[in-house]
Amino acid sequence: MRKKKYRIILLCLATILLITILSCYLLICINARGKTFNDVQNIPFNEVGLLLGTSPITSNGEHNYYFDERIKATAALYHSGKIKRIVASGGDYSSNGGCNELIAMRDSLIKQEIPDSLITLDYQGTRTLHSITNVKNLGSITIISQKYHNERAIFLAEYYGLQAVAFNATTPNIAKKKIRNISREFLARVKLFIDIVSFN
Repeated sequence: MRKKKYRIILLCLATILLITILSCYLLICINARGKTFNDVQNIPFNEVGLLLGTSPITSNGEHNYYFDERIKATAALYHSGKIKRIVASGGDYSSNGGCNELIAMRDSLIKQEIPDSLITLDYQGTRTLHSITNVKNLGSITIISQKYHNERAIFLAEYYGLQAVAFNATTPNIAKKKIRNISREFLARVKLFIDIVSFN
């Protein structure tokens, strides 16, 4: 009898957890409707584009195509006149054997014929939360990353009083990484709400 009671309790807890995870995920998706864009011609103008950082090299030492697509997306916005300045936000992990994301992003943007003088490096953007709060005084921004990441960033931006739209960089067609990133995103969205409560 006691074992049955424990099973029911565990089942209830698991159900609550699942509902919480799904609710967080869907709430952020719904909030982002009409605010993310795939076509550069349709996205509204903002003075500043916020490029959310990632490394050009994965933790396994492989080439990171997500990085390439974010750079291409940023360049497309700039050359189409949809943004005038760029804040590249990320971290410097070179002391730990990683990469300096900011230098990599800046150098790649320059190769895309974006002037260095128009690129600001935010070394405190080691998390999406920090990337957003560091620019909350701008009033409005265009966020640049892959769609699933953009949706979460828009929610954060609006929570901190920013008017935000986002341009969706192409998600590389790598099945293994797509599955991993989407799986991580479910938990990241739960953590977003935890962060909002704890950060304040």
